[in-house]
Amino acid sequence: MGLLSVLRKLKHSPDQEVRILLLGLDNAGKTTLLKQLAAEDISHITPTQGFNIKSVQSQGFKLNVWDIGGQRKIRPYWRNYFENTDLLIYVIDSADRKRLEETGQELAELLEEEKLSMVPLLIFANKQDLMTAASASELAEGLSLHTIRDRIWQIQPCSAVSTEGVQDGMAWLCKNIPTRTR
Repeated sequence: MGLLSVLRKLKHSPDQEVRILLLGLDNAGKTTLLKQLAAEDISHITPTQGFNIKSVQSQGFKLNVWDIGGQRKIRPYWRNYFENTDLLIYVIDSADRKRLEETGQELAELLEEEKLSMVPLLIFANKQDLMTAASASELAEGLSLHTIRDRIWQIQPCSAVSTEGVQDGMAWLCKNIPTRTR
């Protein structure tokens, strides 16, 4: 599903602007996911040193997806992007079991941020195409997602490379855009 297809489904009111924050540890697959959504080539992706943003205007609707680098030295700057976030996508490398605790800690800190309170959360359990990938239910258990009470959330198994599961995650996001006027 391309980004324009998502936009058509998201259109609730003219000129509505949706700000999506795309976060996760380095090498989780955030940029690959963003490029797939924008129907761009994914054959040459390098680590994001700052941020990538894709903005698309279509039929009076604007979707801004902010992909912020996940390296440890960049994470303290994530908070600079929290203002006016409508939806949060958190990407996890499901095959990197050694970093499960670290990604869980980062996610927990995000969920405590006042500027992100009540923001719907989609967790992409990425890299499900790899043999060593933890299942979405295993990740949900390991990250204690069942304790999240202040927002709606969904964990979606996916592969950013093959796009399997991405459409389902985006459909969930479409259904859960907060209705507010700007």
